[in-house]
Amino acid sequence: MSDITVIKRSLQGEEIWRYSGTLTRREGAAIYLEAPFNGKEVELMGVTVRRGDPFVEVYYTDRWYNIFEIRGKDGLLKGWYCNIGKPAVEEGEGVISYVDLALDLWVAADGAQTVLDEEEFAALDLEAETRAQALSALAELQEIFRKKFDPGG
Repeated sequence: MSDITVIKRSLQGEEIWRYSGTLTRREGAAIYLEAPFNGKEVELMGVTVRRGDPFVEVYYTDRWYNIFEIRGKDGLLKGWYCNIGKPAVEEGEGVISYVDLALDLWVAADGAQTVLDEEEFAALDLEAETRAQALSALAELQEIFRKKFDPGG
């Protein structure tokens, strides 16, 4: 395990947020890390995410999203926060970044899904191909989580 820095970037490439986590493993194009939440307390569809809550994050160098599994300090699952964005880029030893495209998917612990920030996404000045990739990534995530909670799937 080693330290890794994550940089969230705007569409213009500007740094929005930077934090550190611990790299736990790599599997092909997937980069797994653990990081405590370092932002201000936030409410997500009735769930409170607090500073220090443990996140298990998965970044992909070949997919247009990343997934954060969020647990409370007591270990109980709160849900998954999924960012739609350009594939992660390894900028150097121990540094990964991604360009955030505003659109997000919240999946509660019971599987209920909520798409977030659709208006912000619609307002972005995106090329048609980028917009299509982002919407395709959202649909892929929705299907992944639909299957996860489908007893017959």
